[in-house]
Amino acid sequence: MSRPRMNVGVVGCGVIARHYVEHASAFASFGVVACADAAADVAQAFGAAHGLKALEVDALLADPDIDIVLNLTPPAVHATVVRAALDAGKHVYTEKPLATDPADASQLLVHAERRGLRIGCAPDIFLGSEYQAARALIDDGAIGTPLSVSASMLTGGIATWHPNPDIFYGPGAGPLLDIGPYYFTAMAALIGPVRRVVGFATTRVTERAIEIGPRSGERFAVTVPSHTAATLELSGGVLASVIMSFETEDELVTDLTIHGTHGVLALPDPNTFAGPVRLRQGRGEWRDVPVVSRGARDTRGIGLHDFAEAIVEGRPHRASGALGSHVVETACAVLEAAASGAPVTLRSDVERPAPMHSDVAQLAERDA
Repeated sequence: MSRPRMNVGVVGCGVIARHYVEHASAFASFGVVACADAAADVAQAFGAAHGLKALEVDALLADPDIDIVLNLTPPAVHATVVRAALDAGKHVYTEKPLATDPADASQLLVHAERRGLRIGCAPDIFLGSEYQAARALIDDGAIGTPLSVSASMLTGGIATWHPNPDIFYGPGAGPLLDIGPYYFTAMAALIGPVRRVVGFATTRVTERAIEIGPRSGERFAVTVPSHTAATLELSGGVLASVIMSFETEDELVTDLTIHGTHGVLALPDPNTFAGPVRLRQGRGEWRDVPVVSRGARDTRGIGLHDFAEAIVEGRPHRASGALGSHVVETACAVLEAAASGAPVTLRSDVERPAPMHSDVAQLAERDA
């Protein structure tokens, strides 16, 4: 007996929308049927390009044929769109961050619960084959007891490839809320939630220029910290060192390493569904972990797939609103700690998402 397919309506027809729509065919649990954008002409063009019904935003939210709203709007309006979709009786899966303020994020969870609806939140890379293989190794004790995490993301930012990069240097963005969620989500999924943070933040380049698209050459002010460093205390006393920066013009660093009492696990970029998982146990040599790929399903959309299946099956979904809310609080806590010069204790708690046991890679051989 086949499962019912959930109908998805996309709100926000920007760069990321194309990835979700083009990869949707890999999943039988949902299908994208409609799109909307604040700019009607953008929605019309996107709908025509992908065979979708183009609607006004209010009309999409009111459409009785749509089960899930996929919110791909700019971060500053994420909370507004999520709330409107919930008020319209729709489940919502949103791009990160869930909101730009921890209070708004937690209120959305309450709002959804009162209406008997669900919120899912990207990123979902931790559900990909590589990160699920790493989860299995950690749970099986391949590195012993986790002790520390080292995470670094250093880049020159996104003005070279995004036509509207200014939104990523303003409120609700910057490296901590734009890229940080990939790392914070991975850490929470693999190790556990964040308990306390200390942080530092600076801005080196205070004005930048758009380098591509119709606004090329336009200059804009950087209004949020663009270079940050933090120490996080995770559950179980695991300590994480994190650097997030948009200030390294000629460099790209995307490191995530987990150290344990008996080994080290080096992971691929948590913003992509590809790359080696490397393990060193004790004083042995580094080796690549065999990973069984899910093929076309290792892509943005796997979180939405799990979300849709969970609704039908009546079980918890993994890329949850609670996890997204905790990640928002983590990023904002780092900024708060940097501004105050004092540690910040998080209020939220979240359980590690259940592993996706099927087709998760295991070590071909396990060192004694």
